[in-house]
Amino acid sequence: MRLKSDIFVSALIRRVFAQGGYAAVLRRGAEEAGAIFIRQRSRLGMESLYGPAPQSFLEDAMPGRLFEVRLEAVEAEAVDQALAREIRFDPDCWVVEIEVEARGDLFDVAGS
Repeated sequence: MRLKSDIFVSALIRRVFAQGGYAAVLRRGAEEAGAIFIRQRSRLGMESLYGPAPQSFLEDAMPGRLFEVRLEAVEAEAVDQALAREIRFDPDCWVVEIEVEARGDLFDVAGS
């Protein structure tokens, strides 16, 4: 069983702050199972966007959430446009912003 979206987001924010970073919820989605998008900003002004990995990446034994890189080291405008498309498609999604140099083990990414 997977954690509810609101609990996952809460835990992510706490972990970012515990590591000395900054995190904020930019958009609240459905509490139970809303898709979560993570916007990572770096000190250099570039951004990366992570979104839910397709179901084909999920293993049966994996109870957590798995993300995939949607955009990497791009300008903020590209992330804004991608998020706008996602919100039009799924208005119940979450958008979380984190400011850390390296995501480390904050969340799982497919293929890494």
